[in-house]
Amino acid sequence: MMEIDLQGWLTSVLASWGLVSVADALAHGVMLALLVAAAFLADAVCRCFLLKAVAHLVKRTKATWDDVVFDHKVMVRLSRMVVPVVIYCFVPVVFADTNGSTVDFVRRISFVFIVLAFLAFVHAFLRAVYSVYSDKEAFRDRPLKSLLQTLQVVAWFVGGIIILSELIDKDPVSLLAGLGASAAVLMLIFKDTIMGFVSGVQLSANDMLKVGDWIKVPKYDADGVVTEVTLNTVKVRNWDNTVTTVPPYVLVSDSFQNWNAMRESGGRRIKRSVNIDMSSVKFCTPEMLERFRKISLLKDYIERKEQDLQDYNAAHSIDNTVKVNGRRQTNLGVFRAYLTAYLRSLPYTNQELHCMVRHLQPTDRGIPVELYFFSTVKDWIPYEEIQADVFDHVLAVIPEFDLRVFQSPSGADVQRMAWQEKN
Repeated sequence: MMEIDLQGWLTSVLASWGLVSVADALAHGVMLALLVAAAFLADAVCRCFLLKAVAHLVKRTKATWDDVVFDHKVMVRLSRMVVPVVIYCFVPVVFADTNGSTVDFVRRISFVFIVLAFLAFVHAFLRAVYSVYSDKEAFRDRPLKSLLQTLQVVAWFVGGIIILSELIDKDPVSLLAGLGASAAVLMLIFKDTIMGFVSGVQLSANDMLKVGDWIKVPKYDADGVVTEVTLNTVKVRNWDNTVTTVPPYVLVSDSFQNWNAMRESGGRRIKRSVNIDMSSVKFCTPEMLERFRKISLLKDYIERKEQDLQDYNAAHSIDNTVKVNGRRQTNLGVFRAYLTAYLRSLPYTNQELHCMVRHLQPTDRGIPVELYFFSTVKDWIPYEEIQADVFDHVLAVIPEFDLRVFQSPSGADVQRMAWQEKN
């Protein structure tokens, strides 16, 4: 062959120079140097011409995904396979007349570098694909990073098996079968990774969690927005700007609260009560009803309610001289009617969802009157302002209905009572 003749020619030339004893070794060295030079020359040609040609073609296309997938960083990692591939293919030529162990050793080392270069290319390619799809609106809230890390782990695991099988001269399939005995150890080592992958699939498939959701995990003191979902952690930026990391399998095995459904719904619930002093509850007198008629939100209600009560009492021959006979309006009942009308009149109340004012179980702290309605404003700060404005108004109008708010006596109350008793 021509390659064998070239090696023999080099040996004869070196021998003619008086280097008979080392002619063969020097010939092999020269051939190896030529092979390495040819490999790096091929790599330079690939980078200078082939990669530039690919980049030029990619820029001429209208699509944007190929600009990322065929990015220079990705293609450079692919081109790093050229040197070990050339050496792997042509090293038998250099060592054609030597024993097979040397050729086999060099080819094994070259093969290892080929696999490592390919894994680096796969790693960069997967990251490029991730960057493409993470910018798309349809995939922006999906746990793509968890899937990316899973594929990277699988690729490096398979690559490691191939490299190990090549170094010990074993078939990869038989090597995998032999690893069955150590499966328990592998399960222990990759326990968090496996559980994270399975949990990530469940979270994504069941649409339980995605980036941007507001979640609350009391067990881990997490209350904020999900910023990142990876293979082993879910990062939550709390409202105090701290970051809490939660294992994905915890969100599957334990309970957590996701506020995203509230954001997508028609309103955010306001549910808060005020305690009324039960001793201030009484029947309405004609003077009180006349005063209540002047309230625009109550005028129609008072008229309609009074007519209904008069018809009922007349139909049942009720003796109105005794207040407990028949049906009468109370200041607390009129107050509830006013609050219901007031809530429905607010521009930020969702009229399609529940809106009511109700009594809760009376306690030694009075009778709680609860406001239950939904605000169309769901952002935190405006929502809190609306809630505060509503209860500012509620507390201010309570005395207008001859009612009193119940609250535990403070030091000022005790001093006032002592002063009154003294005087």
